[in-house]
Amino acid sequence: MEDVLRSIYQERASDDRTLGILMIEKKLNESPITDNFDDILLVVVSEGEQPWYVKHYQFKDYTAAMHVVEESQLLFWIDTSSYRRMVQWVTEGKVIFDRNEYISQLRSELADFPEEKRELRLAIEFAKLTRSYREAKQLFETENYLDSYNKVISSLHSLGRLSIIEQGYHPELIVWNQIKRIDPSIYKLYDELLTSTEPLPERIELMMIAIDFSMSSKVKLGSKHLCGVMGSQEQSWMFGDLKVHPDLTHYQLDLSMMVDYLVDKQVITVELAETKGKTVFHRLYRVVD
Repeated sequence: MEDVLRSIYQERASDDRTLGILMIEKKLNESPITDNFDDILLVVVSEGEQPWYVKHYQFKDYTAAMHVVEESQLLFWIDTSSYRRMVQWVTEGKVIFDRNEYISQLRSELADFPEEKRELRLAIEFAKLTRSYREAKQLFETENYLDSYNKVISSLHSLGRLSIIEQGYHPELIVWNQIKRIDPSIYKLYDELLTSTEPLPERIELMMIAIDFSMSSKVKLGSKHLCGVMGSQEQSWMFGDLKVHPDLTHYQLDLSMMVDYLVDKQVITVELAETKGKTVFHRLYRVVD
């Protein structure tokens, strides 16, 4: 149905602000990848009226959606994995227009996955993991087993994505196919959780032991970005200063849990500073040398 959309994307291609246009086709009857539209047009612009603008179209029984996305917004989604479909759209979409090989270069950068971007993604995923694991434990201890089970699933997802990123790949939407190839041990945990005939509490308890062990093996990997930021100054950090640090913005919501976990693992140490009250102290944080 490219002919139907040609008049739409040709107008966009003639705009000097348009950097590239991709088309993503619906391949199954039910396609969350394309929001169930027959086609998606992804238009990347240097600047727009809005960071992200969407239009829906219909021609007889044919439907399409056009996403006009500013370059800065697209790169934010890619770097933080906050809209994972964008990676899939960029890597798998059919290139309709490519100004100065912008899309080709973007795909090349995605394939390279530079180390500084990888460190950030590892930190984001590790921070999520510390939260979901601690929540799973708390829910298990209060006998909320179904809720704990859901958090264990989330923890396993994060563990799997950590393994994928560690190997230099971007996690896809169908992440367990990647994990099965890249880290069979994590895949086995996931499979056992789903298929075991043990009672649910026993399954959750065994999984949490295995997750705790796997997390411990990834502490250095997951904390590298945060420790790099904290090591940039000689004095210890107030937590409030860490939380508003621009380099930590992307995982600030999970930062408190991550710091607490790293204190337990003796990656970060706590120092106490006097306040006006005689028995109350400020908690300061410093990376263990």
